[in-house]
Amino acid sequence: MFVVSVLALALSGCGFHLRDAVQLPSDLGPVRVVSADPYSPLAEMLSESMTRAGAVPADPKESVGVATLEVISERWGDIPISLDQYGRAQEFSLRYAVIFALRGANGKDVVPQQAIELTRDYVAPAADAVGKASEHELLAKEMRRDMAASVMRRIDAVSRKINRQGQ
Repeated sequence: MFVVSVLALALSGCGFHLRDAVQLPSDLGPVRVVSADPYSPLAEMLSESMTRAGAVPADPKESVGVATLEVISERWGDIPISLDQYGRAQEFSLRYAVIFALRGANGKDVVPQQAIELTRDYVAPAADAVGKASEHELLAKEMRRDMAASVMRRIDAVSRKINRQGQ
């Protein structure tokens, strides 16, 4: 018990603190997440993240007075970064780039169009084709989750700036 108390005091003394909950603009209103791909896993994750952050999901039939988080573009790339003695790729760099924008119910940009790019490197021996596919899928799933978190952090940063200026 003493050790836990000492650790808690040490962490508070070094400036460590947990990240606050995501803030959304107070006048955002109902939100709809749209994507060029109607079955986009990222759009689904963003929709769930917005709801967890306190946004009200927009009625699918409603088009007036609805804020829109638009996933404009999603791009994946897999680039070999090293080769073995036979010229086969051994290591890859998986890239995931997303362009998004958040528009308020009034049509004005809350978060202007911007891009986020994530990169992960992984080893995939040419002899293990099954392992390569499963590792690639696992990385892609983790990168989608990280991308949704990155988009939400951008929205949070803009919301905090707006709230500070409004006070």
